[in-house]
Amino acid sequence: MELPVPVRAVDLALSTIARYDRPDLDARLRHARARLLSDRIRVLVVGEFKQGKSLLVNALVSAPVCPVFDDVATTVSTVVGHADEPSLTLVRSRPGPDGTPVEQRSRRTDVPLDAMADAVARHASEVHNPGNREGLSHVEVGLPRHILAAGLEIVDTPGVGGLNSVHGAATMTALPTADAVLLVSDASQEYTAPELEFLRQAAALCPNVACVLTKTDLHPEWRRIAELDRGHLRAAGVDAELFAVSSTVRWQAVLTADAELNAESGFRELETFLTARVLGQSDLLSRRSTVHDVVGVTDQLLAGLRSERAAVENPETVQELIRELTAAQQNAGALKERSARWQHTLNDGVADLNADIEHDLRDRMREITRLAEEEIDGGGDPLRTWDQISAWISQQVAAAASANFVWATQRARWLAEQVAQHFDSEREAALPALRTEASAALGSVREMVVREGESWSVGAKALAGLRGGYIGVLMFGFLGTMAGLALINPFSLGAGLLLGGKTISDERRRIVARRQAEAKTSVRRYVDDVTFQVGKDSRDMLRGVQRDLRDHFTELAEQLHRSLRESLATAERSVTTTQAERDERLGQLATEIAALERLQERVRTLTPEPPPAAPAPRPVVAPVP
Repeated sequence: MELPVPVRAVDLALSTIARYDRPDLDARLRHARARLLSDRIRVLVVGEFKQGKSLLVNALVSAPVCPVFDDVATTVSTVVGHADEPSLTLVRSRPGPDGTPVEQRSRRTDVPLDAMADAVARHASEVHNPGNREGLSHVEVGLPRHILAAGLEIVDTPGVGGLNSVHGAATMTALPTADAVLLVSDASQEYTAPELEFLRQAAALCPNVACVLTKTDLHPEWRRIAELDRGHLRAAGVDAELFAVSSTVRWQAVLTADAELNAESGFRELETFLTARVLGQSDLLSRRSTVHDVVGVTDQLLAGLRSERAAVENPETVQELIRELTAAQQNAGALKERSARWQHTLNDGVADLNADIEHDLRDRMREITRLAEEEIDGGGDPLRTWDQISAWISQQVAAAASANFVWATQRARWLAEQVAQHFDSEREAALPALRTEASAALGSVREMVVREGESWSVGAKALAGLRGGYIGVLMFGFLGTMAGLALINPFSLGAGLLLGGKTISDERRRIVARRQAEAKTSVRRYVDDVTFQVGKDSRDMLRGVQRDLRDHFTELAEQLHRSLRESLATAERSVTTTQAERDERLGQLATEIAALERLQERVRTLTPEPPPAAPAPRPVVAPVP
C-alpha cells in the first residue's frame, strides 16, 4: 500500500538530515511520521432512539456490522474502522495501579462478515449485556473497506433517549474527541428543541457537523420536513449541511450493485461530504503540520549553515557573528528555564483553570441539589415519585458534568494557544495533539436509593389510630365521669376518633418527613460522589495537558538551543581555518544549503492554493460478500 504524501515528505526529510547527526531533530520528524500514520478521523453518529443510526452505518460501509433492532437494545458504542480482514475487538477500561484507566482488549479475527452483526449484538445489546454488565468501553469492528482505508472511523452510538439524558450527556463529552458529527433524525417530524440545542453545542466543539434525514422511503412528506429542518438550522445559527437519505434503498443498491438505486438513496452526497470535508480537511491539516515540522527542522539546520558560511566568507565579521549567536543562545536557553514567560503562562493558566472548573462544577451541582430538595419537600412521600425524581437528578447531573467537561476542554485548548504565543511571539509554534478523552465518572458512582423503612400499611395505620383513640377515650372518659357520665360515652368516643385520626396523620407526616430527609441525604451523597469523580477527571485531564505542553515546548527550546550552540562552535572554529580549507568548506556549504532549500520548496508544495471545486466522482457500490 502506497504511503500518504505527507509521510513520504517526512521520509525525504529524514534521509536529507541524516548526515548532520542531530538525534533531537531526527526524533521530532520520526514522531511526526508516527503521528501521520496513526491518526484516525472519528465520525460520531448520534441521535435519538430508533432514528436509523445503525442501519445508516451499515449502509455507509456496505456491510451488516451494527445490529438493527425493533426495540431499544444497544448499550455500548460500536467503532467501525479499517482492517485487512473482518475482526471484532472488545475494549474494557479498567483502573490501573496509579488509578488511571487502562484499556484491556480482546480481539477475534475469525468472525464471518455475514455474522458480524450477531457477534456485535452478543456484547453490545441490552438483551445479552444488560446494563453493560461486561464493563465494555466500546466494541471495535474492523472491515476491509475503501472508505475506511484513509483512517476513517465511524462510531455508532447508543440511542440517547433524549439529548438531555445521561446518554446524551455522555455523547456531549465525547464531542471533543470527534472530527465530525452526524446527527441522525428520521423524516417523520421536524427537529425538536433538544436536537437544535445539541447541534449548537456540537458546532462549537467539532469542526464538521452535518445532519442526516433518514427513512425518506417511508415518509412521502420528507421534502417538506427537510425544508422545515433547514429553516430551523438557519434560525438557530447552525451552519450544517442536511442530507436526506434512505438506508433501505442504499442497502438494496449494495445487494444488487445498482448504481441508479444508489443515486436515488441519497448516499452519494453524504459520501462526498465525508470524503471532501472530513477526510479532505484532515489531509490538509496533516499536510500543514508536515510543512511546519519539516520547515522548522530544516530552518534550524539552515541557520547554522548560513552562519558558518557568513563566518567563512567574511572572517573579519566573525566576532560580531559570535556575539549575535551568543545572545541568541542565551535567549534560547532562557526558554528552558522555569522563569520563561511561557512557563509562567502554563503554570498560572492551569492553576486558574483548576479553580474555575471546580467552582463551575460545584455551582452547577449546588443548584441541582437545591432544586431537588425543593421538589422532595413539596412532593409528599418521595417513595411514590422517587423513580421520576432520581431520573431527573441523574439527567441534570450528567448534563452538568458533561457541560463542565466540555468547558474545561475548550479552556484547555485556549490555554495551549496562549502558551504557544508566549513561547515564540514572532512565529507560529506548532501545538501538540490535545485530544481529551471523555470522562467515565458517572459509571462509578453509587445509585440514589431511598429505603422504605417503616411500613405504612393498613395494619400500621389501624394500630396508630387505636393508640391515639385509646388515649382520647380514656382522657375524655375520665373527665366525663367527673360530670356523672359513663367512662365510654358519646363525647369520649368522639374524642377518641378525633385523636385517633390526628395520630394517624401525625405518624404519616413523621414517616414522610423521615423519608424526605433520607431522600435529600441520598441526593447530596450522589451529587458529592459525582462532583468528586468528575473533579478528579478534570484535574487529571488538565495535568495531562500541562505535561504535554511542557514537554513539547521544552523539547522545541532544547532543539533551538542546540542548533545555536553548534552554530556558535562552528563560527569559533572558522577563525583558525586556512584559506584553502575555507574555499573547500564554502563549496560544501553551498551544496548542503541548496539541498535543504530544495527540500523546503518541495515540502511547501504540500499546501497549495485550493483549486476550484470539481464534481465528485461517481462512487462504486460494492455488493456484500
